[in-house]
Amino acid sequence: MSSPASVSNGRKVGLLFGSFNPIHTGHLILANFLATHTDLQEVWLVVSPQSPFKIGQELLPEQDRLRLVELAIAGNDKLRALDIEFSMPKPSYTVDTLSELRSRYPHFRFVLLMGEDNLPGLPTWKHADQILAEHEVYVYPRPGIDASEPKDHPVVRMVKAPLLDISATFVRDCVRTGKSIRYLVPEAVEQQIQAAGYWKM
Repeated sequence: MSSPASVSNGRKVGLLFGSFNPIHTGHLILANFLATHTDLQEVWLVVSPQSPFKIGQELLPEQDRLRLVELAIAGNDKLRALDIEFSMPKPSYTVDTLSELRSRYPHFRFVLLMGEDNLPGLPTWKHADQILAEHEVYVYPRPGIDASEPKDHPVVRMVKAPLLDISATFVRDCVRTGKSIRYLVPEAVEQQIQAAGYWKM
């Protein structure tokens, strides 16, 4: 198996996995930064129907969350919404999605994007060794989190992206309590949330 560094052909694409429940400005600033300030040509936002780490969390239907992502990134040719996990077994495991993407796009180089808060748990992921053998991992900072293992792994790269402290939970709570979400989400996303009545009490 070739190491990530030895693969030189094709577009280099970052994969930002998430529930996006809903997508917010923090996601977008981060995705656009990684797509324009690193060696990535694009960032694909992979909408997860069910994370194995978030079982039991209240989620909008996957197609609704995908629609919000599509509205949020409209007009940005560096970003793409991906629904590949919708047709895969649930819960979704990153290693399986990466394998499917490599099968569909054999000439693309996929880079896993993750927050510093998730890095310590990476060794516990399903087939983590396979992920690290086949893919680079770009890690962006999270407020109040110090870098930890496996940050020194040869395929792990720490990226000095903007520190962002916006959460989907906060956005949902604002909607439920009738508070403004202006600037927390793109205008088109805000309009869709209001029109569809998402998270209303």
